[in-house]
Amino acid sequence: MKNIKDYDLEELKKELSSIGEKPFRAEQIFKWLYEAKVKEFDEMTNLSVELRNKLKENYTMCNFNILKKQESSDGTKKYLFDVLDGNAIETVLMQYHHGKTICVSSQIGCKMGCKFCASTGIKFIRNLTSGEIVEQVLAVEQDIGDRISNIVFMGIGEPLDNYNNVINAIRIINNPKGLNIGARHISVSTSGIVPKIYDLANENIQCTLSISLHATNNEKRSSMMPVNDAYPIEELLQACKDYIKTTNRRISFEYALAKDNNDNLDDAKQLVKLLKGMLCHVNLIPINKIENGAYTKSTNENIIKFRDYLNEHGIVATIRRELGSDIDAACGQLRRKNLKE
Repeated sequence: MKNIKDYDLEELKKELSSIGEKPFRAEQIFKWLYEAKVKEFDEMTNLSVELRNKLKENYTMCNFNILKKQESSDGTKKYLFDVLDGNAIETVLMQYHHGKTICVSSQIGCKMGCKFCASTGIKFIRNLTSGEIVEQVLAVEQDIGDRISNIVFMGIGEPLDNYNNVINAIRIINNPKGLNIGARHISVSTSGIVPKIYDLANENIQCTLSISLHATNNEKRSSMMPVNDAYPIEELLQACKDYIKTTNRRISFEYALAKDNNDNLDDAKQLVKLLKGMLCHVNLIPINKIENGAYTKSTNENIIKFRDYLNEHGIVATIRRELGSDIDAACGQLRRKNLKE
């Protein structure tokens, strides 16, 4: 059956018209799904019994089951959700002073093969549908009894490799009659799929684009991120500059610091040269050690020196607060562990 949460509002109006229903019913259904957050069609009490039965016969509501939930001492919660077809995905809830942020997955498994990511080695199975992406937000909100204020597409999978479903999910999340989360509170991370960066620039969605950069030359970046062989740094940074020109939006560059690899002063100097003059921010990430991984976390001293050098030379840089280190919070860790059990 079709997942009713796969449709944005305009698509749902067309879908209902195709089964002989008035388009305004779509707004009623949206209100039940995303404001009341009901889990059964029978709870949509302002719809006729006939329509509710028709919905039950033709659509599913895709309510995820929690397979596992871990909670960190810092309040971070990590969920392993059953996506109802025998597969599982991870979603992480993080507590910040500005509200609750959820990190959602966009695929079951990942094709990118980044050497520092716990998702590497997890076989790619399929893309998540837009409804399955949205359901992660709903399932967490239902579990905690509170609203999510910020969403980051930084979980398992490459969001721009599942472009259409991710964009559709953002439109549902952003819609005032949907989850009503402002686009500027939504971040989309990519390892650097250049053609899709251009597509995103033309979507007229005011979300934040985050680029996983992690190295300052092609040799080093390709050794960490195979996607660089297809879209080298020069092409990626040109796409970023064009994105900024088109959208007038600041880009966030993610840079995971690995000991004795990309964390020295020469790397910091080269990063300044690459990013000078761009409307951007650098988010420095103390890298997570993963099982059988080639990289280990840089020293606190090097991380601070790296940040200070960037800031002193005109590149705004911050160090990401480490959350959930006691609960397998790195992308893919919990799912990898579950696959072994």
